[in-house]
Amino acid sequence: MNCEALCGGLLIGGFQGTSLPESYSRSLRLGRRGGAILFRHNVLEGPLQVAALAREVHSALPSPLLGVDQEGGRVARLRAPFLQVPAMRRIASFGDPSLAETIAKTVAKELAAVGCTINFAPVLDVDTCRSNPVIGDRAFSPDAAICAQFGAAWIRGLESSGLLAAPKHFPGHGDTASDSHVELPVVHQSRERLERVELVPFRAAIASGVGAMMTAHVVYPALDPSLPATLSKAICTELREHLGFQGMLLSDDLEMGAVANRWPIADAAVAAVTAGCDALLVCHGEDAQEAALEALAREAERSPAFAARCRQACARVHVARSRVVAKPASDSDIGRIVGGDESRLVAVQIETKLHS
Repeated sequence: MNCEALCGGLLIGGFQGTSLPESYSRSLRLGRRGGAILFRHNVLEGPLQVAALAREVHSALPSPLLGVDQEGGRVARLRAPFLQVPAMRRIASFGDPSLAETIAKTVAKELAAVGCTINFAPVLDVDTCRSNPVIGDRAFSPDAAICAQFGAAWIRGLESSGLLAAPKHFPGHGDTASDSHVELPVVHQSRERLERVELVPFRAAIASGVGAMMTAHVVYPALDPSLPATLSKAICTELREHLGFQGMLLSDDLEMGAVANRWPIADAAVAAVTAGCDALLVCHGEDAQEAALEALAREAERSPAFAARCRQACARVHVARSRVVAKPASDSDIGRIVGGDESRLVAVQIETKLHS
């Protein structure tokens, strides 16, 4: 495998439009991308359009990492007739982890039917900062034990339907007073506190056998004095080894302000893989994706150690992709699954809990 093919499989990018651009299709066919992420602007026309787009991705790259942020509440790219799920805070307020697992399983069945293979969820952050502008009710609770219990249930539900879950934002975005989409947050907590609070839900996720996790663009001085988790070897390698996580560690979007305002995309991509990220999200610009790929390939050609790190990352990505059985269903089956009898029954259960 040449360096571009080796490194290309580590990149998951976004694109414009409701069908697959030829430029992105070519990148998939040539092994210059390992998958794609879908946003609201890609999925405007309902389940059959989403499935048609997914078929294009699957045709260009078998078993792709085709992801979406379908958390529930205010972060849900797919709208009705897909099952509409309240924010995770409301889910936890029901007090029923088995219902949470059932809801997540139904979400996963619908995502799998239209060809998605990974859901960038659930949020495992413990919402301990009232002024947090980006987490809030996306988190299950301010209580670490509740986040762990419901997070593990949500992961079981997602993965029981052949989908990958990618819980986030490792090792915790809940105690920040700023938004990493815009600037670089810092969590000023001791290592003891991180072990006792922030890391508790991630330990539970790892114990559940989760196949992937997503990093936070957040600095934790108790773990690394200057670098955000995504770029920190102390976190992406040493902490993950301490926790026993052997799966695929995925970066949050490298085009977010917390990283992009301080590191050029080429530098950030190399730093993230060096730190221990196995796959990189570059969500918006194909030019940025190409710059990241060129930097990774160049470093792999220059450095045998970095090439070895890329091979390790590639192996973890391969294992993650091999866990996925989801692929687009037929149009007739999609009509039966998305918004179908099972989803309607779960929707009634949700409504009953919301009004009880």
